Amino acid sequence: MSEREQPETTRPAVTPPRSVPDTPASAPGAPPAGLRRELPAEVPPAAPRTAYGRTGASEAPRTTHPPQVSQKPQASEAPAAGGPGEPGLTGRRRLVNGLWPPRVTRAQLIVALLLFGLGFGLAVQVASTSDTDSALRGARQEDLVRILDELDDRTERLEDEKQGLEKQREELENSSDQAEEARRQTIEKERQLGVLAGTVAAQGPGIEMTIEDTKGTVESDMLLDAIQELRAAGAEAIQVNGVRVVAGTYLSDADGGVSVDGNKIKSPYRFKVIGKPQDLEPALNIPGGVVQTLEKEQATVTVERTDKIVVDALRAPKRPDYARSSSR
Repeated sequence: MSEREQPETTRPAVTPPRSVPDTPASAPGAPPAGLRRELPAEVPPAAPRTAYGRTGASEAPRTTHPPQVSQKPQASEAPAAGGPGEPGLTGRRRLVNGLWPPRVTRAQLIVALLLFGLGFGLAVQVASTSDTDSALRGARQEDLVRILDELDDRTERLEDEKQGLEKQREELENSSDQAEEARRQTIEKERQLGVLAGTVAAQGPGIEMTIEDTKGTVESDMLLDAIQELRAAGAEAIQVNGVRVVAGTYLSDADGGVSVDGNKIKSPYRFKVIGKPQDLEPALNIPGGVVQTLEKEQATVTVERTDKIVVDALRAPKRPDYARSSSR
């Protein structure tokens, strides 16, 4: 009887198990040989299918290992971008996260305050310079020339004074007998103060100015303006018709002339002035100055430079009634 004719009862009741690779005996928890393997707790992923929708027949059976416990990531390893639940950060997003919110340190705040103060100071300086420039821009050409001349003269006088002080300092430092040098400088200073106070005669270069007033129109305030202009130009000693002009000199109108410190003088008025001629003469001849004002009053004014002017009119020294020297 063929196999097809045999009854169903002759077939084995249990299908023989598929061959499973032997599990090494040393693996913990391995099932006994010859028994069917139990499915693990987690179902492994399905095997890749072929073009016909079935697993390849030539693939070797896979050995299922127990799930391994995930190790803790090292501190140096950064979490992968685009993990589950977290979208990947682009370069622009990382730049925005680094710049905002801003993190300001104390050093950055101090530098910002210093830069703000510097900018404010520069703005104020530029504004003040602009105001000065606008004021000078509206002045006349004659006024600008006069201002420049006065600035040049003042600068030159200050430079001369600076050189004199430096020379005195060097003499004091290099002198073998400093006490004697100090005494000599004290005497020289006393003579200079005597010239200014009018108690000592003086001589030096300067100018002579003569005012002829034939109409009697020259008044005391015009002569006072001439004295003030000469002082502003650097005059060191002034004498008018034999009267020494000092700091406390006053002028007033008198019958047929002018009174200087109570001394009546008449035309012509002769001024003897010691100073730098190159500064004194232009100060009198500036547009709208002393000479033009006197000429409008029909007076004749002549100014001459000379290398030697002698101012010999003296004033008696006056002792103050209340002021006393505070030096001891």
